[in-house]
Amino acid sequence: MIETKEVLKYLRTYSGVEDENLFALIEDVTAKAYAQIRPQTIYKVFACQVYEDAVEIEGITFHSRRLAENLRGCRETVVFAATLGTQADRLLRTAKVEGSARLMVCQAVLAAMIEEVCDTLEAQIKAAHHCTLRQRYSPGYYDLALESQKDFFKLIDITKRIGVTLNDAMLMIPSKSVTAFIGMEHED
Repeated sequence: MIETKEVLKYLRTYSGVEDENLFALIEDVTAKAYAQIRPQTIYKVFACQVYEDAVEIEGITFHSRRLAENLRGCRETVVFAATLGTQADRLLRTAKVEGSARLMVCQAVLAAMIEEVCDTLEAQIKAAHHCTLRQRYSPGYYDLALESQKDFFKLIDITKRIGVTLNDAMLMIPSKSVTAFIGMEHED
């Protein structure tokens, strides 16, 4: 269960705030989110070839100096996707109707929730593969074009397995979804 301080971080609110109305709203939105949302994840480990300004996985080249720097020294990378699903988008639509304060809190709660899902998946991957993981790196970060989502989706069957699709702007639907590469280093 996400903590109030995590939600406050996403709200960009001082963590020492003592607003009981805000806390009650956070508690209500969080309870509804946990009652209605069933996160889904998928991942696969691939061998990777890291070059100076690109990474190649399964014959697909991802052009990004920053991604290459992130994965330098790794022979494998995890390719993963996580989503809070369509229920999260429904909660956002409902919150929008109920007012801007609720919408802002809902956005923050769901952001904290998807981050928690990603962190949990990383912990499961570490345990299953006896490895350490590098920092997540997603399409759209720095010099890795958002358009690389198309190729990312080719690597694992994200749409079929967890229901995430891409729109024409390469944004994911449902909106509270994450895709990322994670460099993998095996422990000796």
